[in-house]
Amino acid sequence: MPYVYAFDHKHRRPPMEYKDLLGGKGANLAEMTSVLKLPVPPGFTISTDACRDYMHGGWPEGLDEEIAKQVFKLEKAMGRKLGDPFDPLLVSVRSGAKFSMPGMMDTVLNLGLNDLSVEGLAHSTNDERFAYDSYRRFIAMYGRIVLDVDGEPFEEALDAAKAKAGVKLDNLIPADALKALCKDYLAIVEKATGSPFPQKPRDQLDGAVAAVFKSWNGARAIAYRVREKIDHELGTAVNVQTMVFGNRDDNSGTGVGFTRNAATGENKPYGDFLVNAQGEDVVAGIRNTEDLDHMKKHFPVIHGDLMEIFRRLERHYTDMCDTEFTIEQGTLWMLQTRVGKRTGAAALKMAVDMTKGTGAGSNRWKISREEALMRVSADHLDAVLHPQFASKGKVLAKGLGASPGAAVGSVYFTADEAAAAHERGEQVILVRNETSPEDVHGMMASQGILTARGGLVSHAAVVARGWGTPAIVGAEDIKIKGDKFTVGDIEVNKGDVISLDGTTGEVVLGAMELRAAEPPPEFETILKWADVVRKGKLGVRANADTGEDATNARELGAEGIGLCRTEHMFLAPDRLPVVREMILASTPAQEEAALEKLRAVQEADFMEILDAMDGLPVTVRLLDPPLHEFLPSVEELRVKEASKGLTKKEQELLSAAETWAEHNPMIGTRGVRLGVIKPGLYAMQVRALLSAAAKLRALGKKPIVEIMIPLTVTREEMALARSWVQVEVDSALKGMKRKPNITIGTMIETPRAAIRADEIAEVSDFFSFGTNDLTQLTFGFSRDDVESRMMPQYLEQGLLKANPFDTIDQSGVGDLVRMGAERGRATKPGLKLGVCGEHGGDPASIDLFYNAGLDYVSCSPFRVPIARLSAAQAIIAAG
Repeated sequence: MPYVYAFDHKHRRPPMEYKDLLGGKGANLAEMTSVLKLPVPPGFTISTDACRDYMHGGWPEGLDEEIAKQVFKLEKAMGRKLGDPFDPLLVSVRSGAKFSMPGMMDTVLNLGLNDLSVEGLAHSTNDERFAYDSYRRFIAMYGRIVLDVDGEPFEEALDAAKAKAGVKLDNLIPADALKALCKDYLAIVEKATGSPFPQKPRDQLDGAVAAVFKSWNGARAIAYRVREKIDHELGTAVNVQTMVFGNRDDNSGTGVGFTRNAATGENKPYGDFLVNAQGEDVVAGIRNTEDLDHMKKHFPVIHGDLMEIFRRLERHYTDMCDTEFTIEQGTLWMLQTRVGKRTGAAALKMAVDMTKGTGAGSNRWKISREEALMRVSADHLDAVLHPQFASKGKVLAKGLGASPGAAVGSVYFTADEAAAAHERGEQVILVRNETSPEDVHGMMASQGILTARGGLVSHAAVVARGWGTPAIVGAEDIKIKGDKFTVGDIEVNKGDVISLDGTTGEVVLGAMELRAAEPPPEFETILKWADVVRKGKLGVRANADTGEDATNARELGAEGIGLCRTEHMFLAPDRLPVVREMILASTPAQEEAALEKLRAVQEADFMEILDAMDGLPVTVRLLDPPLHEFLPSVEELRVKEASKGLTKKEQELLSAAETWAEHNPMIGTRGVRLGVIKPGLYAMQVRALLSAAAKLRALGKKPIVEIMIPLTVTREEMALARSWVQVEVDSALKGMKRKPNITIGTMIETPRAAIRADEIAEVSDFFSFGTNDLTQLTFGFSRDDVESRMMPQYLEQGLLKANPFDTIDQSGVGDLVRMGAERGRATKPGLKLGVCGEHGGDPASIDLFYNAGLDYVSCSPFRVPIARLSAAQAIIAAG
């Protein structure tokens, strides 16, 4: 297979089906050129195959010849030669992976210019100012992006040139000043690299292509892939495209447009536009932009053509599209398109609206409800559940609300500082003039993002929207200098706290109180459609330990509780002393008295939870953690003993803490093992639970009780524990004519339990896979330790494809879940299967759970809407 493909190459299938090979950008350029016949500047794509071969073995053999062949074709088509001193062909070089990645290399424009061809460009266009403006942009871009020269000296030289010329805007710098500026830029490059700026166009092109390939394994790109769970082996394509110029004159311009409003979902095109500018000016936020309505005033006919192209794109892709376009001396060119990123509210509105149909006659199109569900992501739902300001505050400054939701945090001015503050546990607001891909790691660490420049399609806006991070852009009143910014006479220093409202664009000094968001009407519509798809196939429950949590979970659509952790009740301030009484008891009578006190308070807790979930199943896990967790720290008591001395009670607590202390408590005396040592403890909990259920039934309620025994690893262990529970169940139900069905099951949370699930199933009514501990025990990882210390390095170096504590999709833990499910059902076909770890709210894991035949997933209450949607998507994807 070749490495290089022209945009008009005739593929066997539609180009959009070749994203693995051509990358998303290259596939779309080929689709626009060969299928839609849009006005696209010609060019070619260097495939992801070339990138992968480069990563593993250096510059691929034969690639030089293929590039030379495509450059020759391009030169022939355009009637110009790359680097020609009289009438040069210029090209842009852009990265383009299968998935859009802001962490990748920036675009290089105007490649092919050198000290000779810049004069040819000036002569052929009869515009010396334009030629040298293009050259200075190219030197700075190539220097910064390809040669890794620091960008600040270029900015300082540009500011000095404007000051010397007495102008404020870049496009007002005269030709002579731009000539001098180019010399300054060339000197900056030579000083920084020790070599002159490359003058041969083919060397420039090879350097740019290699830089794109290298950027795939840059720190920013790796960090982004880790966050987005993108495979490190995919590689990126490179797109080389003929340059068209939006900065030729006032009959030229450039813009970024969306076929619908990406912030609100309104069916109205919007975007940013600049007259006499190049694309970098719009995206980087270097100049404040105009909207598409203002573009109509400058270019009414072209605006109409653009709107028709928008309609064609939507009809073709049946989705909202994001486009880049340039007008060169009155001619419209489409530079790229892709399905556009959108806010959560916009995604919901578009998904619902598109099921109703768009367009008229033969041009009318719509999507099905199933397609609509697949358009909404977990991040979209999260975004509409973002907090908002609880009250009005004094507005310090206002910009464009680029990504909704409110955020409060300490101000930091560089990505490195923001990341470091986040590591210290601070809530961070990243404040920049504008962001670039170099800032991705700091943006990832931030609660909110604020920029002084830029529009709604600037880098900061697009990335923040994609992540659901509140953001404000184009806050022009903010003046950043060093470690502070000012608004009028108000000064905000590094570390000061501010609040952002990414919906209204308001910046408030100090910490605002936040309240939960109010999702739009389409939120419920989408979830109701999801529930129709899920019905009878995959249930969604919540992990809840209090009546309040249970109530919230039910309001969010939970169909029961999959995990009620009784130990959380024991940790309440009024319960902890009673638990310690039980631990410290020196006689059976003392222990029984303490257990009775606990039974009374546990009964009240269970009544609240069962009442909140009336008519829905509640799975109660009997006590799981080791008893030392309910005792003070041995170390703290020893320090106090040495410094101040201990009371008699504290001496008893120290003795007990030392007795129950374990070297590895995670695999020590916990779960069912604790029940073996203290069987009265589990008996007390079951009595409290069944008493609560009985009292509710007497009130006409319908409690559904499921009792779960934690950490069983053998059939014999489960049979013994079940016998304790059964004694209490039989006693509680004795004499009843219509006995409720109380099921007894276990949590599968060790590899052995999954492997021997067929045996454990003989004495179980249900399994619930505890994937948190199952993951720890499968990998031998302590989650509390490895996530902060070694996990980042493992992910960056590709030693793990994804953090197994986030998703079990590719971790091998999923294989244990499948095995446990299959073996359990082989023994007992009617065995109910669920999952109650954190993975119960992860979309990729839910897909695996559905295909493994589980009956339900359980997750935290606020992940329930995501689980409802993700479960429906798994069912749709499975066909």
